[in-house]
Amino acid sequence: MGKPKQKRRLAENEAMAQGLMLRVSPRKLDLVAGLIRGLPAGKAVTALTFTRKRAAATVKKVLESAIANAENNHGLDVDRLVVAEASVGKQLVMKRLHARARGRAGRILKYWSRLRIVVRQVEEAA
Repeated sequence: MGKPKQKRRLAENEAMAQGLMLRVSPRKLDLVAGLIRGLPAGKAVTALTFTRKRAAATVKKVLESAIANAENNHGLDVDRLVVAEASVGKQLVMKRLHARARGRAGRILKYWSRLRIVVRQVEEAA
């Protein structure tokens, strides 16, 4: 006996992809995610391809996954997709020590992030 099926949290014209445990700080990842918010999906992929930030490759991978989910799982038209949401959150923080002068130690925090991208199919403008 399994659990009952959960209701779909997104609208019928939306699809989502998540990237978890991404080894880049949330602050740096949000700079790249901010570039694609509100853009059409095709332009967003092109913008990420030519962005020189290291986090752009990770964001592009999650965006392409969201586009593939929209096409294959939900039957949405790829040419009419827009990046509706690109949110970044904190994940794990690794704590490390760095040797300092006089026997002391300095703390180093290595941040991990999560990325959630929602694409939405928009209606054609008349």
